[in-house]
Amino acid sequence: MTATVRAHGAPVLAARIRTAPEDFFVEELPGFEASGAGEHLLLTVEKRGMNTVFAAKVIAQWAGVDESAIGYAGLKDRHAVTRQRFSMWIPKKIAPPIEALQRDDLRVLGHAWHARKLPRGALAGNRFVLVLREVAGAREAIEARLSAIARRGVPNFFGEQRFGRGGGNVSQAVAMFAGRRVKREERTMLLSAARSELFNRVLAARIEAGCWDAPLEGEVWMLDGSRSVFGPEAFTPELQARLDAFDIHPTGPLWGEGDLRSTGAARELELAALAGDTAMRLRAGLERAGLKQERRTLRLRPAGLSWVWRDDGALVLRFDLPPGCYATTVLGELGEVVDAAALG
Repeated sequence: MTATVRAHGAPVLAARIRTAPEDFFVEELPGFEASGAGEHLLLTVEKRGMNTVFAAKVIAQWAGVDESAIGYAGLKDRHAVTRQRFSMWIPKKIAPPIEALQRDDLRVLGHAWHARKLPRGALAGNRFVLVLREVAGAREAIEARLSAIARRGVPNFFGEQRFGRGGGNVSQAVAMFAGRRVKREERTMLLSAARSELFNRVLAARIEAGCWDAPLEGEVWMLDGSRSVFGPEAFTPELQARLDAFDIHPTGPLWGEGDLRSTGAARELELAALAGDTAMRLRAGLERAGLKQERRTLRLRPAGLSWVWRDDGALVLRFDLPPGCYATTVLGELGEVVDAAALG
């Protein structure tokens, strides 16, 4: 997995997070409102110390359906308090009593009927409330860094979750591409890890070159809040104004078969960052797997970033992120934040 490269300079704090599940609160922001009609029951639940897959099993048992009938928009970690929606098809709209699903670690906050199963990715983003404990560092420097992040954003790295314990998913992806047989679910995970590793390498190279949030010749741009891309085209004052306003973002490759869309200096940097032996093996494997060339924005700006110091010295951060973006990338720009849950 790509080593940490910071865009905002040296660390300004050291801290611990997730000493308790309540220190990491995540709430899905729904991508649509329930229609109120149909035979798919949408449940909004709050879970404590329970990941999404296990929650889906609990809900399937309650509903008396197969786990494959349960829909959810995204995966949430076990070591947190999380709110998200689940769906299930219940013919004739006859659902078991909601009260029978309530548990100490899973509470139903709301329910409504909808016409379709909840698909993956059907969310507008995620809202985070994070509690950093045992904070070491000068408050003035920490708040200055937070202000810079609110103003400039952070590099849009894929988080450590993509790479497994110790970053082992990348080496496993190399082995898979060399012929090791894996289950279908594992294959999907390893393809994702391989793509993420290559993207992170390009982004790290852009940071080192000082252009992770600035244009290069031959840049491909992405519209904010969408996956729509355009370019390359000549950089103009109009594009600069849109870049400054966070209306557009520079991008890096999500590797697959087909030609890179970038040209010129942007293309040269991308290919140079992906020229090593491991990178070439990952590139070839992704191409053989049939994935297509796509793009991902190189930067993100946490929406509504705010912070408060508690009387016990803990630092509480609040912000929203788009789908597919990681709170750990925000924390990484502050400094060394130890994940207590990962330490066991």
